[in-house]
Amino acid sequence: MGAHRIREGGMTTIEILVSMAIMLGMFTMAWSSFSGGLTIKRNSEAINERYHEIRIAMGRMVEDMSSAYISANENQNLNERRTMFIGKDSGDVDELRFTSLGHRVLWADANESEQTMISYFEENDLEDSSKENLIRRESRRPADEDWKSEPAEIDVLLRDVKKVQFEYYDWTEKSWRDEWDSTAVDAQRGRLPSRVRITILLENEQGDEVKFVSQARLMLQEELKFFTN
Repeated sequence: MGAHRIREGGMTTIEILVSMAIMLGMFTMAWSSFSGGLTIKRNSEAINERYHEIRIAMGRMVEDMSSAYISANENQNLNERRTMFIGKDSGDVDELRFTSLGHRVLWADANESEQTMISYFEENDLEDSSKENLIRRESRRPADEDWKSEPAEIDVLLRDVKKVQFEYYDWTEKSWRDEWDSTAVDAQRGRLPSRVRITILLENEQGDEVKFVSQARLMLQEELKFFTN
């Protein structure tokens, strides 16, 4: 008996080993719980950041489109119209280009006005070519020339999108359209849709597709006409 004791009245070697094993198990469980909590926190922060990005992108598009306009006071025969609203069904990510009165002039005495041309389109991610980003392009002013050659601010509106769809409500026919062209020689010429439905599909952390839907209400449906004496 005496050989298995450290000192008279103390714990045996076996008891010490058992106690150490119990303490190690408790420390392991505590670390596992703490580590799991950190993982949940990081995942939650990533999800909240992603949802915040989506809300900002949706809000920006709704604000842009609500101020869309077209004008009759320009040469209607030009190939590149100064004002327009053109939406194309372009596969996974639709394209949309329109003139808006929502430009924000940030510099005093800047040679700019509230008029601008905004376009949305897809572009490969610079760091991962397998991902597609939704791009927002804003020209400094509308022009009746090649719009792609005009100075513009280009920003990534939403990263890693699977699908972006724009649908246009035709208030004269009370139906949704997949495309719209205010410059074409058909029923849409000289008109804007009354609403635009925005549908975005993204992939979450589990690989499942998540859908987000919003609508923009356009304040002006018919082209502006100014008459002079």
